[in-house]
Amino acid sequence: MKSVIALLCFVLAGCATQPLPARIENSLGMKFVLVPAGEFLMGSAEPPESLSGDYPGYELRRFLELSDEAPVHRVRITQAFYLGQHEVTVAQFRRFLAASGYVPESIADGTGGYGYNPDYDPAKTVRGDAFEGRGPQYSWRNPGFAQGDDHPVVNVTWNDAFALAHWLSRSEGVRYRLPTEAEWEYACRAGTRTRYPHGDIPAGLAAVANTFDADSAANWPRWQSFALAARDGHAFTAPVGHFAPNAFGLHDMLGNVWEWVSDWHDDDYYRNSPPDDPPGPVTGNVRVRRGGSWHTWSLYARCAYRNWNSPQTRYPLVGMRLLRESAERKR
Repeated sequence: MKSVIALLCFVLAGCATQPLPARIENSLGMKFVLVPAGEFLMGSAEPPESLSGDYPGYELRRFLELSDEAPVHRVRITQAFYLGQHEVTVAQFRRFLAASGYVPESIADGTGGYGYNPDYDPAKTVRGDAFEGRGPQYSWRNPGFAQGDDHPVVNVTWNDAFALAHWLSRSEGVRYRLPTEAEWEYACRAGTRTRYPHGDIPAGLAAVANTFDADSAANWPRWQSFALAARDGHAFTAPVGHFAPNAFGLHDMLGNVWEWVSDWHDDDYYRNSPPDDPPGPVTGNVRVRRGGSWHTWSLYARCAYRNWNSPQTRYPLVGMRLLRESAERKR
């Protein structure tokens, strides 16, 4: 009997130390990549003179005066986590809606979203939005341009993203959520300290990310001077995974669509955030989004760049990527 108990203890001990799988797939067909624990330098404090040569035409001094990317600070991510290998796709979002009965905010509130209309003139509007809306003709189903099932879903709010994560958590018994801003930047950098995971040169984005280039600028000639000269073949969103992954195996961390993260935004949070697993401010008015999109100029598609919107915002540039907590995370 003692030998049986000893053997059982040995087996259980062995199971407890088994490494986590590097990749998993969930009930909606979302693939997740294991991101290891580690530490990194978060943020950026580049002076105007170091940026001016690579970003001509930008009001860099004003941009840096208003910048919330500093101070650069060391952050420790103390637990491994799973992050979506890709942004949430149109097909995956559709499956979620069918299984859960959830109604996206753009439809539930009756005001719709925004969309691309080639005849729309932003110069004639008060706000100068690049897209037409808000209107019920636009939603996650229709951003004004064609999307396949494998394209990232857009026109989704922060609240929509929260609803998806909450439903998956209840359905699968594992906690899903949006990544924190620190987790997102750590995963995006994947061990690098440069502006982009590939290096510092904006032109290099064309090979690794779907951002504002000659293909997109053809529809917005007034902003041609800010476009990359290259063509990636995608004037709007691209299928997820079309571009090469970073060193962690994650695709489209920059470009394609902005990704909601969990944090409220605070200009001064970096000065006061804890070094270990910073959760973001307790309260706020706007939520952070990261990573840039297919319509984003290269200055704003850097790893450190921060942007934000109200949780109810829906736009053809904004999507999401989910985090799935690993088995070893303490709750």
